[in-house]
Amino acid sequence: MNYILAHDLGTSGNKATLFREDGTLAGSVTKAYPLYQESALTAEQDAEDWWRGFRDSTRELLLNSGVSPEDVAAVSFSGQMMGCLPVDREGRPLRRALIWADQRAQEEAALLSEKIPLPEFYQIAGHRNTASYAVQKAMWLQKHEPEVYENTYKFLNAKDFIVQRLTGRFCTDPSDANSTTCFDIRKLQWSERILEASGIEPDKLPEIVPSTAFVGYVTENAAKETGLSTKTRVIMGAGDGVAANVGAGSVAPGSAYLSLGTSAWVASTSREPILDPEMRIVCWAHAVPGLYSPNATMQYACGSYSWLRHVIGTSEADKAAALGISPYDVLNAEAEESPAGAQGLYFLPHLMGERAPRWNPEAKGAYIGVTSETTRADLVRSTLEGVAYNLSLCFDILNREKDIETMTVIGGGAQGRVWCQIFSDMFGIPVQIPENISEANSLGAAVIAGVGAGLYKDFSAVKRFVKTRETLEPNDAAHALYLEGKVEFDRLYRVLFSQ
Repeated sequence: MNYILAHDLGTSGNKATLFREDGTLAGSVTKAYPLYQESALTAEQDAEDWWRGFRDSTRELLLNSGVSPEDVAAVSFSGQMMGCLPVDREGRPLRRALIWADQRAQEEAALLSEKIPLPEFYQIAGHRNTASYAVQKAMWLQKHEPEVYENTYKFLNAKDFIVQRLTGRFCTDPSDANSTTCFDIRKLQWSERILEASGIEPDKLPEIVPSTAFVGYVTENAAKETGLSTKTRVIMGAGDGVAANVGAGSVAPGSAYLSLGTSAWVASTSREPILDPEMRIVCWAHAVPGLYSPNATMQYACGSYSWLRHVIGTSEADKAAALGISPYDVLNAEAEESPAGAQGLYFLPHLMGERAPRWNPEAKGAYIGVTSETTRADLVRSTLEGVAYNLSLCFDILNREKDIETMTVIGGGAQGRVWCQIFSDMFGIPVQIPENISEANSLGAAVIAGVGAGLYKDFSAVKRFVKTRETLEPNDAAHALYLEGKVEFDRLYRVLFSQ
């Protein structure tokens, strides 16, 4: 039997997951690694920690599962994006990686904006010019650590580093190339315009290959370290946000998914880049060759619900402890006691500023419409609805052609059925809750590996992996109410925060 090995190289650790060719799970192991933060603006990781996480989780997974290395047909990756790791010609790290959360390159982003106006930059890259991305970080290294920059052979992302260590090749895929923002999203190649403005030399960037590209077999040295076979194919893989598209089943136009974690994003699949004149969303190159993944991320989704639970949900926590259930189960039950619209109570979920669709770091949270008749149930429901309203505004931008027919909800928030129903009612389309709400990245990497290794004909094989636990249909009356409520939600934000 053939097995597929998927690695999800996240910020807190690496998760190795082994799947059978039929899509069933054979085992999983996670290894944590540290994050180094010397100030509020810096966030670094040691690439050798990534390698140790990959190596140790692979060896342990093979040992625990009893699977022969010879039966692992392919390995592929979902990896944290927007990082900047300088390596030499041997692939050795020259310093710790500046990861996605590192914000030190503010001046470099401003300098780039002087040379390329933001609307033009957005049209080329599909993203705004900010310090979060890799080309701005490379500019910072060029200025502040010139010796490191001069000795850099290639700048890599997390998964690219592991692929190089396994095969000896310096490659990246379109999604991670996209996360540098020196990538032309229409031409699917490095942008001469942005590179010239940034001063970064094109030959310091890796070769771009498809996510499904067969990069090579595991080398003998890498096989000795990891326990893999030299017959195992290494498939390029994709950035984690795009791998999740595949793992959520959004591999063709007409489908979308919502990742509902501390932050949240709604993403779809399209044949052409979807860019917004107001630059409220971003667009990624999809893991499925030739497709795109328009995406809109809000800052604090489940984070807002967590804030509510800790600030006013103490009685719910006590009740949950007595019943042996989660406090959120108690809060969800309360939310169902309040009608759609929470009796006119609105919550603006901007507790940490806001990304899409506002792009306003100064925005604040608020409850508006509190009366003497407002109940705790209304507070809970309005919190869930406020997050949904914000994401619904994002969804409308992605769905400008009105062609999205289904939405899959993944992440911790998908455990709350009442919240999933609110999303179905808000978006006006069926919402699917998969059996494995937290496995989208690994599932996506596994499908990419299977397609790249020739085990599957195409990405329709995702049906082997993604099983729907429940489908929620929209309530017409609630949808009509939310359409009006969304207009008011948008108006309230503009009254409070528009300049």
